[in-house]
Amino acid sequence: MNAVGIAIIICIAVSLIIVAAVGVIAFIAGSSHRKKTAEAVIGSAENEAKKILEEAIKAAEAKKKEVVLEGKEEVHQFRNESEKELADRRKEVQRRERRMQQKEEAIDRKMESLEHKEENIADMKQQAEALLAEAEGIKANQYEALERISGLSIEQAKDFLLKKLENELVHEKAAKIMEIEQQTREDAEKTAREIITLAIQRCAADHVAEATISVVPLPNDEMKGRIIGREGRNIRTIETMTGVDLIIDDTPEAITISCFEPVRREIARVALEKLIADGRIHPTRIEEMIEKARREVDATIKQEGERAVIEADVNGIHPEIVKLLGRMRYRTSYGQNVLNHSLEVAFLSGMMASELGLDPALARRAGLLHDIGKALDHETEGTHVELGLEVAHKYKEHEVVIDAIQSHHGDVEPLTIIACLVQAADAVSAARPGARRENLENYIKRLEKLENVASSFEGVERCYAIQAGREIRIMVTPEIIDDDNMVLLARNICKKIESDLEYPGQIKVNMVRESRAIEYAR
Repeated sequence: MNAVGIAIIICIAVSLIIVAAVGVIAFIAGSSHRKKTAEAVIGSAENEAKKILEEAIKAAEAKKKEVVLEGKEEVHQFRNESEKELADRRKEVQRRERRMQQKEEAIDRKMESLEHKEENIADMKQQAEALLAEAEGIKANQYEALERISGLSIEQAKDFLLKKLENELVHEKAAKIMEIEQQTREDAEKTAREIITLAIQRCAADHVAEATISVVPLPNDEMKGRIIGREGRNIRTIETMTGVDLIIDDTPEAITISCFEPVRREIARVALEKLIADGRIHPTRIEEMIEKARREVDATIKQEGERAVIEADVNGIHPEIVKLLGRMRYRTSYGQNVLNHSLEVAFLSGMMASELGLDPALARRAGLLHDIGKALDHETEGTHVELGLEVAHKYKEHEVVIDAIQSHHGDVEPLTIIACLVQAADAVSAARPGARRENLENYIKRLEKLENVASSFEGVERCYAIQAGREIRIMVTPEIIDDDNMVLLARNICKKIESDLEYPGQIKVNMVRESRAIEYAR
């Protein structure tokens, strides 16, 4: 390296040293400047803080004076109010003290008066005792004089007078009892007539005799042929499954359904209306519609039972009894609807019970359930009274309701007044003009006996009396009765009908045996 290079290096080193020195000096000068600036800011902030603190102290002093002044005013006001209240109480105490002093003075005066009266009473008592002793002496002298005059002792005279009085009272008592009984009987009869008349007036009801036929309108006469079906298979299916008799005559655009059993007739009517509306009429569809109609009628039965319970305003009835009430919608007695009859009896019983001051709710309950036995199927043995008692005992009905059920026809003497009211209401409801038709009950009983005779044989599955009792249609169980035994069974049923029943003309025994095999192609 030559001298020039060394000089250059030295110059560069000197330059770097100078630059470094300048930087250090500049840094030291900047730090000093920033320190002075920060000290100036801190001094300014301290001065500001001192001013704020002084102002806060002044404000606190002012607030303190204000609060102290307000406190003094409140204390002064409270002291005034307390002094006023204390003065009022002091006046009230003084007033009560004056009243107590006046009462004490009045009590003292009364005590003095009572003491004076006691002294007078003591004097009067002494005088009265003296007079009483004098009267006793006079009385004894009179008794002695009477005994001498009459020749009878006191006991003998007393016995004589008592016997004479007893003889006179016996006649008067008998006459008075007869008079009271006669008056009571007349009043009771008059009151009963007024109560029954008032109940009848308040319970106005329409009466329509139930018919044993239903008419189904048709859209056109062509529908009759479709209902009959090929070789009559459709109409046979309907009659077999429902147990009714379809009458297809010259009546335009109408078919008549005939059956003494209204539930079957209603099922057949609903099913026919559905078939007519649907338009597809064949045996399979007929079976579907009949099953659907049965479900709808069952639902209607439940609704009718609930409606009857609500109308009669009766609570706590067992659901099974509600269903039986709904079935009474389709039962008749001498042409009178049994459910409407039971509701009317319930209303009449409740009104008469109200007039007599009895429990109207219990009377309505007894009236509503008095004919519940008529809701049971006609295949069940026993009278409707016996069946109703079984139902009432089974579902733990009230003793008054049970008494009304067993005594409403007079078979048993009623034990309660409500049972007597139900008996009277039942007679009133049945006696209304146009309420019943006498020959309908006998007609239904004859058909029921005819069905019961057929049902008593083994192998009979279902049977229906149709054609107004001129035909009994019997469906047998194919596993029990074969084709050969059907002839023997029909003959035996005919013989039993001839021996047990009385009927006009002749009865046709129609046996039906059907076997089915159902499979599904998948």
